[in-house]
Amino acid sequence: MIAAIALYALARIGVVAVVAGLLVVAGVPLAVAVLVGLIVALPLSMVLFRGLRTRLDTALRQATARRSVERDALRAGLRGEAVPDEESGDRAQGEPDGGQDRPGEQQ
Repeated sequence: MIAAIALYALARIGVVAVVAGLLVVAGVPLAVAVLVGLIVALPLSMVLFRGLRTRLDTALRQATARRSVERDALRAGLRGEAVPDEESGDRAQGEPDGGQDRPGEQQ
């Protein structure tokens, strides 16, 4: 997800730089060129970087779903319910490591 965010941000910054650079070459003062570049970059990037935006949306959706599952598992664990383990099915209630013997512990 971080790579998708970074790539999209860099692409948008690049659009601002290109638009501002073209305006500076045309004789517009730098501050005005940067401000116009910021304004023009938003709609332009929505058209130019549709694929990047779709990839970013997908990454954000997956991260949100993963966090939702983790949050639900945490809440279930706090309520004292059995929390399903991602690898081996159900985890034993009240034992965060699935009830496995730990070195140095006696039963």
